[in-house]
Amino acid sequence: MTSTRRLIMMIAALGLTAGLSGCVSGNAPASRGAIPAQSALAAANSTSTGTQADPATIVMVAQYDVEAIRVTVPRSLKVSEANTFKPRADIVWRGEVRGNRHEQVQAIFAEAMTKGTAAMQKGRKVDVEIEVIRFHALTEKTRYTIGGVHEMRFVLTLRDAQTGVVVDGPREVIADVKAAGGSQAVAEEQAGLTQRIVTVERLAQVIRRELSAQTTDPQIISRALTKPAQITQ
Repeated sequence: MTSTRRLIMMIAALGLTAGLSGCVSGNAPASRGAIPAQSALAAANSTSTGTQADPATIVMVAQYDVEAIRVTVPRSLKVSEANTFKPRADIVWRGEVRGNRHEQVQAIFAEAMTKGTAAMQKGRKVDVEIEVIRFHALTEKTRYTIGGVHEMRFVLTLRDAQTGVVVDGPREVIADVKAAGGSQAVAEEQAGLTQRIVTVERLAQVIRRELSAQTTDPQIISRALTKPAQITQ
């Protein structure tokens, strides 16, 4: 990949199309590296399946060179603005002013996937396809009382960047993360930790994990654990 990364988003019109989609492609100066398991949001928040082990010894190494990211949010996903504890809907989002929730969710996923794959520049060149199937965050009533869980689910497909052949998936990925409630939610917002930041960071963490594999190389592990908050060179 080149030394310059560009972001290209293509959002399909919501008129006659079946859904909303976006495309991100380009190159970044960041290098692919090892990611300690304890980086980003705590892994304890994860509800997706996977091998559980001592976080101090787990280091994930990216397996792909990500060429493009395409995010689709089908218009068939039901949106609710009802201020109840848990509306029956596919998309519930109050972290931004009321507007086109399909577009807002698409932007969240596009930002998160770009951030999560920015350092992935070695390995097989792939295009990442994301189809959102659920984005159920908290309503005002839930957020300012009991709190809960941001439920984020998507179908992940990896395609060879040149041939288009599927190399992984399609498979469902669960990226749920705990959501603060009551006074804790207010304190987080005052500190700048908004619901949007929480969801973007969580999705970025999850896509890094899904496109990486555990390494046993002692040198890589040592470098990663020396600077647990960074991606090693």
